[in-house]
Amino acid sequence: MSIETIGGNIAALRKEKGAKQEELANYVGVSAQAVSKWENGGVPDTFLLPKIADFFSVSIDSLFGRNMTDYGALRKSLCQKIAEAPHEEKFRLMLNYCWDMERAYFNEGVPKDGSIEDYEKEIGPKEQMYSSLMSDFGFTRMGIGNRLQYFLLVPETDDTEAAFFENIDYLSFFKEFADKDVFNAYVFLYKRESNKAFTEKLILNDLKLEADKAAYVISVLKKYNLIKETNIEMDDEVKIVYNFKPSPSFIAFLIFAREMIETPNVFSYYGGYRNKPYLK
Repeated sequence: MSIETIGGNIAALRKEKGAKQEELANYVGVSAQAVSKWENGGVPDTFLLPKIADFFSVSIDSLFGRNMTDYGALRKSLCQKIAEAPHEEKFRLMLNYCWDMERAYFNEGVPKDGSIEDYEKEIGPKEQMYSSLMSDFGFTRMGIGNRLQYFLLVPETDDTEAAFFENIDYLSFFKEFADKDVFNAYVFLYKRESNKAFTEKLILNDLKLEADKAAYVISVLKKYNLIKETNIEMDDEVKIVYNFKPSPSFIAFLIFAREMIETPNVFSYYGGYRNKPYLK
């Protein structure tokens, strides 16, 4: 690869980053005219190459058009973009990266259109668009919008017995959470501020339960370590209070339980080829 190609690569990287020549110039410590000269066939001084590479979060080799798909450079670039994004935009950016990966798998190349924002505009606020791919090497499920957005990627596991069934009593769990008072209490706790302690009285009053049923609900939540019991001495009396720490796992449980109840039928992408059973 000729050294003269570095200017074109710098121009391409700058445009991809959405940066102006002045921004690169200020970061490196040269004039905007110098950057313009590079991009029009000039060559930067060798000692400037590390700073230029750092600006784009790529390797120096990438500036010369070598190893442009090197995983280390790509990983560094993606991480840098996420780190630099405002906090309120980080999750949106990561979701878009997941969507790009999903489409790249289907298209076997770089996706050019069909952004998440495009789908958000096409469907109603309460509708849902999905994407899913199946392979003998794993599977994905993605909620693109609008009702809920998420991304699940599950690489193939070598031992599904150990991964899903070993020492796990699903039947007892589903039986106990099928009790409407247990389920409603758990949902109720997710709607409260998680750092607020509570007593059994909260369950009694807000869910309008009898004392025996409230005690049963508490016992189930304690059994699965969903709440933690603490004894506090107040006014010469020991009171039992509970602390609740919400987990994203329950939200994921609701997402996929709903998909079991309401089978998804609107997909942007759905396919791939899977010959293996999901559980073997």
